[in-house]
Amino acid sequence: MATQEEVFDKIRTALIDALGVDEDEVTPEATLVGDLGAESIDFLDIVFRLEKAFKINIPRGELFPEDILTNSEYIQDGKMTEPGVAELRKRMPFADLTDFAENPVVQDFGNLLTVADMCRFVESKLQNAG
Repeated sequence: MATQEEVFDKIRTALIDALGVDEDEVTPEATLVGDLGAESIDFLDIVFRLEKAFKINIPRGELFPEDILTNSEYIQDGKMTEPGVAELRKRMPFADLTDFAENPVVQDFGNLLTVADMCRFVESKLQNAG
């Protein structure tokens, strides 16, 4: 079982390779979109690199549930509804959605996911696989 430090190191390497950022930019608090400049196309590359690095399978939409963000059932006037936020919490137990829930502007969602959230996601995948 990988230690938290090993998980972070592998994720940092994947992000450096996928996004072309400097090592010192990839901190646990760094947001993937706001701080590291990730775009939606980068997420496919990131998922691929994580799968390879950790020998895990990440089904589409599990780490980045974009289907919720485009579902009219959960979006109203550019904001996520309470049921939408509840669905996100269910699908993303590894992410801290507290701030987003206070002002759930869909456009801001990308600035939510941090490197630490990704570490928790991978750790839970490894735990469940092992």
